[in-house]
Amino acid sequence: MKQSLIIILCLLSVSTSLFSQEKKYNVLFIISDDLTPTALSCYGNKACKTPNIDALAARGTRFTQAYCQATYCGPSRASFMSGYYPNATGVLGYKNPRPQIGDRATWSQHFKNNGYYSARVSKIYHMGVPGGIEYEEGRDPDFYNGADDVLSWTERFNSPGPEWMAPGKGENLENNPDGTKPLVGRNTMVVVEADGDDLVHSDGKTAVKAAELIAKHKDEPFWLGVGFVRPHVPFVAPKSYYEPYLPYSKMVLPEQVEGDWDDIPKAGINYKNNKNMKLDIRRQKKALGAYYASVSFMDAQVGKVMAALKKSGLEDKTIVIFTSDHGYHLDEHEFWEKVSLRDESSGVPLIISVPGKKPAVCHSFVELLDLYPTLSSLCGLDVPKRIQGKDISALLDDPTQKVREAAFSVAPMRKGFLLREKNWSYIQYGEDAGKGIELFDMNKDPKQFTNLAKDPEHQAVVDGFKAKLAAKLKELRNNDLGL
Repeated sequence: MKQSLIIILCLLSVSTSLFSQEKKYNVLFIISDDLTPTALSCYGNKACKTPNIDALAARGTRFTQAYCQATYCGPSRASFMSGYYPNATGVLGYKNPRPQIGDRATWSQHFKNNGYYSARVSKIYHMGVPGGIEYEEGRDPDFYNGADDVLSWTERFNSPGPEWMAPGKGENLENNPDGTKPLVGRNTMVVVEADGDDLVHSDGKTAVKAAELIAKHKDEPFWLGVGFVRPHVPFVAPKSYYEPYLPYSKMVLPEQVEGDWDDIPKAGINYKNNKNMKLDIRRQKKALGAYYASVSFMDAQVGKVMAALKKSGLEDKTIVIFTSDHGYHLDEHEFWEKVSLRDESSGVPLIISVPGKKPAVCHSFVELLDLYPTLSSLCGLDVPKRIQGKDISALLDDPTQKVREAAFSVAPMRKGFLLREKNWSYIQYGEDAGKGIELFDMNKDPKQFTNLAKDPEHQAVVDGFKAKLAAKLKELRNNDLGL
């Protein structure tokens, strides 16, 4: 009897061990910079060519209501990597979250602590684009690390490139109505139809290094972060990627409504807009075509990484995530770039492909903050109770479920807060709403043209959201950080 019990216990131990090994997937986290889901053909865009991301969506779960937690690069990335909302850590700018989270493990560090090789290539935490990745001979290699967290990685690799200084045909679109402004890039809307091939540029180098790491570490579990910097400005890509979007005059700009800004609080008007940047129709269309070309270039690099994964024989052992740090305006409301809390800026593409799971489309609200607990769960690791995201892994088996009634995001520099529900988008500027409010009926007005915040018939809705937001902020600050 005793011997039989020992045998049973041994069998259970072996079974548990095998189960643990089966659950220990690799994680391949691919993130683009400044990518709106509306630019991807798998999200319905008819003009932009993204076959490789589309292929990933066809085998994974595509989320249609995914939101970032900040509409700026730095706080968004610090949030999903640390496991805390920006308002919980106070990381509302372009800093590393380590001083705030102390010895608490970040997402990739949690995997590293559990036996994974953990590495990043290029931008996972914040680094300035283009200033932080511009190649300069003799520059200290640590310069390219940006606001990185060294404890998150076993190894880390950077991909400096020429950015706006790349040889080719260029034009500065911003504040240049007479076409005389010199081609100076930095964080401006510069277009460069570049000479040379993909390997000249940061993202081309990133794809090659990612492929090398997949091949090198195929026999051990890994968490690999692959950060592409396009389509962040400047719009720089080999000229072949521009060809499908020429002539730029064929680009179709989004619908505009006369007097659209009349009911928007000053804090809700993007500083990057057609008026401030002096963008005429020609420049608007060229900016849109150049953005699409940059997206297509980035998509091609995604394809190279996925090809390397297939070549290594790891497709059935690797969970692949594709997303962006936030969305991006492409002339909606005459706005450009990020920062706003409208859907185009706060919404993100999110695709999660898990071996053995059926392809699906999920309409539940999810947040980038949910990636840390979800991937920990899928890989059989403990989910730290302190982190503030939700485990959404159940949605990968049943996409009709819901895990959230609302998504929350912030625009720190304008003290903006978003609560996005199925029927409403509520945006408040200032914790006391002193800088204004926006309320949109997402059923009747999905493009968010009519602000109902001052409509007497909607005051009960506004008051309800004010209370919800106050409760949300109180909840976020009630954390274990002592802030």
